[in-house]
Parts: sequence; structure tokens; C-alpha cells
Amino acid sequence: MATSAKPYNLPADAVWLITGCSSGIGAGLAEFLATETTNRVVATARNPAALVVPDGPNVLKTRLDVTSRPSIDEAFDRAIERFGRVDVVVNNAGYTLMGDTEAAGDAEARALLDTNFWGAVDVTKRALPALRDGARGGAILFVSSFGGFCGAPGGAFYHASKFAMEGFAESVAKELDPAWGIHVCCLEPGGVSTEYLGSSMRRVPQRHPAYADAPTTVMLKMLEDPKIREGFATPSEVAQALWAMMSAGRKLPMRLPLGTDAWAMVGMEIEEVRKELEAWKGVSCSVGDQRGLDMIEELRKIG
Repeated sequence: MATSAKPYNLPADAVWLITGCSSGIGAGLAEFLATETTNRVVATARNPAALVVPDGPNVLKTRLDVTSRPSIDEAFDRAIERFGRVDVVVNNAGYTLMGDTEAAGDAEARALLDTNFWGAVDVTKRALPALRDGARGGAILFVSSFGGFCGAPGGAFYHASKFAMEGFAESVAKELDPAWGIHVCCLEPGGVSTEYLGSSMRRVPQRHPAYADAPTTVMLKMLEDPKIREGFATPSEVAQALWAMMSAGRKLPMRLPLGTDAWAMVGMEIEEVRKELEAWKGVSCSVGDQRGLDMIEELRKIG
């Protein structure tokens, strides 16, 4: 079933539930909604005491650990008890793991996927009936990264989590009956002044000696250079851009790069994929026959 082509109309009193609001984009978005709009916000974190969003009648602060389904259910139940419904769900909680893939332990790699990917999956599965059964529809937003569209050395598991998130989101979007009015969008920020390069960045404990002079070393040195942050966007700018998209009265895009760096990186990746497609077209199209195109036409009809 095709995704809805209808525009999204954000209610003036919309209720937003945002995961990972203790810092960064989540904190910036929660603060923006609480201070600059008439919308209501459910700001969540594993430790609610860490939330810095201002108190007010339109603000609910509550615990939400995305790796715990009971915690997810409790947060949604509290939101609906307080505000009567949920209109926008933002899958924002996450962190990164940098280092050589060979040297990463299974536990730390799987823990990242549990938060970045499976956390978003479980929150989304709880959000869908809340939006559908409320008969008002709504939106589910996934805070990905341009790293969910193109990979870089040293972040294999982080990129895997974001690629998985975006594939999940796109498939879910195409499953939904347009009559439900549920919109889905993946946000792909570039550099943002958050704890991405601070407390939200974990490192593989040891480097693998074979990779001492490999691209990951160059990447780690670049991320350690304070100058790289000089051109970063602020969480407030991201929040304002997100608000502009949500309040524009237009159909939400499946993906929205945020930042000139993100926009350029996604564009470069598209160009490289196109070049590679053309360069290897002969080999690609030597498999099967033209009837394979019939399947493509059928897929277009349902998705």
C-alpha cells in the first residue's frame, strides 16, 4: 500500500513524545517546543533528573529507557493520561561507537544496536496503535544522520544501526493505510553541537594494530580536532528546521538532510551510486530478462 500523499497538518496543541532528551537534539527540540510553541511535549530520558527542559503546564518529564518495553509502555501511558493523546513521536535516543570493527567486542556492538535500532523499533511499535487508534493520525520521526545514508571509516556499527533504522522506517511507512494519516520521516543531520563527539561517543577499548595507519586513524584524529565543531549547527537550529518542516502543511519527505554538510554528503553519495550503476549496467542487466521489470511496476503500485 502506498504511503500517504496527503499533506501533514500539525495541530496547534500537538503532543510530542521525544526519546533521549537529556542533551543534544532531543533537549534542544523539547526546549524549543516548550518555550516557542503552543504544542505540548513529553520529554523523556533514562534519568529524568537530567532533563533541562523548563517546567510548565505543557511539559511532562518522564523516564523512558528505549531498551525496556515496560519503560516504553509506561511513558506512553503517562503521556496519554496527562494529555489525552500523542501526535508526534520522535525516535531520538542513541549514541555512537568508534573504532576498528575487528577490535569491537560483541557486547558493546550489540548494545549499540539495542539502543539505536531496536529501541526505535520498540518505540515505533508502541506509537503506531496510539496514533492509529486515536483517529487523528500523526507523525513518527526518526533521528538518523547522513551516516544513515553513507558510511565512513571507524563507525561500522553506528552506520549499521542508522541504515537499519532508515530501512525499517521506509518499510513501515509503506505498510500504513493512507487513511490512518500517519506520516513517517527520517531526519539526517550533519554535524551538530551535541555530545555526539563527547559523552555520547564510545570508543572500542583498543585499536587493532593492523589498522594503525588506516582511514579510521585519520577519522579519529579529525573528530578529535576542536576546529571540526566550528561549522556545526546548534540543536536549536535543528529544532527550528524540524518545526519548519512539520508546520509547513506539506507531505513530509521520507528523508530530510539537515545542514549543508548533510545535504552535500547525501548528494555526493547519490552521484557515486549513479556512476557505479551506469558503469556496471552491462553485468547487472545480463542477469534474468526484461520480465523482471514487470515486478518493478508491481512494486511501484504497492509501495
